[in-house]
Amino acid sequence: MTEAAHRIVAHYETHALSWDADRRAAAWTDRPAIDRFVALLRPGATVLDFGCGGGVPVAAHIVAQGFSVTGVDSSPTMISLCRTRMPGQAWIVADMRSFTSDRRFDGVLAWDSFFHLAHDDQRRMFPIFAACTAPDGVLMFNAGPAHGEAMGSYRGDPLYHASLDPSEYEALLLDGGFALITHVTGDPSTGGRSFWLARRLSPAHGRDQRRPGAQAQW
Repeated sequence: MTEAAHRIVAHYETHALSWDADRRAAAWTDRPAIDRFVALLRPGATVLDFGCGGGVPVAAHIVAQGFSVTGVDSSPTMISLCRTRMPGQAWIVADMRSFTSDRRFDGVLAWDSFFHLAHDDQRRMFPIFAACTAPDGVLMFNAGPAHGEAMGSYRGDPLYHASLDPSEYEALLLDGGFALITHVTGDPSTGGRSFWLARRLSPAHGRDQRRPGAQAQW
């Protein structure tokens, strides 16, 4: 498991063109979740997309709604595809685990990417999420339904996945200054994905709104 987790970056660069083609050819089962994220953004919002892949369908859909996207992916080939398809957006070759920016974004997305990180790497992402999300900004990521690791495969190569327990994700969001909007487990309308949607609290919000298990109403 540990070796497969360390190979994620190389895996996606090796299979970048195949993965991009397969993603574009497949039914977009997760669109309802992306639309829930988009619906919470203010007009003209800026979005940071961690693990953007080739930009289709997720980033392209967000751009089509009138938002600006900064996409981050560790695969130079994936970023090259994004730059060709959407030259008016910003595309960065970087590992999300070490990403820094002077900007704060209205929306931060780590979709079908965050769950490839090992447990400790996932924990270390929450300060990065907090640093990149503007006050009142929205964060969405997906993982598994319970603490554990799972091994999938793609084109004959092992593909690592991991998840923390939902209660730990809620605690990490709380510590990062986020209020939970919703947590959905095994949603059939999004291809069975489990995801978290949260809002970064502005200084005007009180800490009592961030108690574990609380769901913010926005």
